[in-house]
Amino acid sequence: MSEPDPHKESKMATAEVLPIDKPANWFAPNSYMISTEDLWKTYDMGSEQVHALRGINLRIQRNEYVAIMGPSGSGKSTLMNLIGCLDSPSKGQYWLNGQLVSELDDDELARIRNKEIGFVFQTFNLLARATSLHNVELPLIYAGVPSEERAERAKAVLASVGMGDRMSHKPNELSGGQRQRVAVARALVNKPAIILADEPTGNLDSQTGNEIMALFDRLHAEGNTIVLVTHEHDIAEYAHRIIYIKDGVVAKDEVKR
Repeated sequence: MSEPDPHKESKMATAEVLPIDKPANWFAPNSYMISTEDLWKTYDMGSEQVHALRGINLRIQRNEYVAIMGPSGSGKSTLMNLIGCLDSPSKGQYWLNGQLVSELDDDELARIRNKEIGFVFQTFNLLARATSLHNVELPLIYAGVPSEERAERAKAVLASVGMGDRMSHKPNELSGGQRQRVAVARALVNKPAIILADEPTGNLDSQTGNEIMALFDRLHAEGNTIVLVTHEHDIAEYAHRIIYIKDGVVAKDEVKR
């Protein structure tokens, strides 16, 4: 397999599997959206150590659409937490958008999460008493964006996901699909480096789930990098690359042609 030219600009990503035995200098971390090197996560369970991740080596290009799959206990949720800067590895390195984030403290990780990552969760995670507009404004409030600009940006992104006429509605006044569209708008409003979606259709019926996945297709076509975590094969098939995690390692890295 030939080494990609890190200086060549290309909107269409070319995925490569990184074997565990490759040396560290085989990486060009700054040229990838996500790069991990020998990433481990170990938990102390009394006198026993549990290795949730065992030396994950991974590279994801800008504008890739990747699904991460694996059975319960495989380590896929742990990997999602590390990619999303919700946790730190026990060992190894992780670069996000050219920045080494694996050694940052909690405050720095929080800043990276707000600036670089747009989260979409299965349970939507919307504030129950807040309108759609205010829910979408939240990341901008944390980022210190002035109120007038916040409202303008939130309205624009809500309109872009088909929720322009539901801005004043609260979550209990919306359907499941509409709530997830608000959640997607919130993920997009800060113009993040990646969109990280955790089982985004898990609480939706199949037709509504298909509509949300069509929205992700459009977002990817517009240039967004999307990492989708799911246990559903039909949802993973929307992605252009599927990474299978088993027993804390990459069991298979499959690029769809």
